Amino acid sequence: MPYHLLIDADDTLWENNIYFERATHAFIEFLNHSSLTPAEVQAVLDEVERLMGYGSTNFTRSLIETYHRLAEKEVSDEDIRRIRQFGEQIRLHPIELLEGVQETLDYLFARHHLILLTKGDAEEQKLKVERSGIEHFFKQVLVVHEKEVATYRHILDQFQLPAKETWMIGNSPRSDINPALAAGLNAVFIPHPHTWRLEHEEVTPIYEGQLLTLSRFAALRMHF
Repeated sequence: MPYHLLIDADDTLWENNIYFERATHAFIEFLNHSSLTPAEVQAVLDEVERLMGYGSTNFTRSLIETYHRLAEKEVSDEDIRRIRQFGEQIRLHPIELLEGVQETLDYLFARHHLILLTKGDAEEQKLKVERSGIEHFFKQVLVVHEKEVATYRHILDQFQLPAKETWMIGNSPRSDINPALAAGLNAVFIPHPHTWRLEHEEVTPIYEGQLLTLSRFAALRMHF
């Protein structure tokens, strides 16, 4: 039977967080703190990111704020320009679809109702979708500020989707899996080795919805 498939974008359809990790590594090397370990610098950056929000623009702001907090010298304009480059390189990086995504979307498109559901900066996320070359597979593209239980319930109401026939597919326990299950949807968890650390949670399959865990996006063809 046809299902309604809500599909995450970053690190589900294309690589994303690996570029932020590379930028973070470059930033920590540039900071070159004399006493804080890389893990301790990362912890400060994590806390700032929680306040700043998502996307490469806010990530750049987070790097600059972290640098102001931790720099052991007077912060120069040249320092800030260098840090901005770390974030700008993320925005300019080509979209790299994960293995099997194109073929699997083509397969699913003929059988089910596909909705792209991503969170973050609306302008940046929409630009990624346009550049990805896969927008035509989706009947709707939704960019939300957060993926919470209320978000999923609103989507069910907005599009009149029966919860038992609706699946959320993604890599993030915090945003894709746990709140979708709590809202009554089914979920497909596809772990990614570079999922953003702030999206980590224990998966809690304690609700009525079904939960599948797959090793790769292409495996969806065996279930849908």
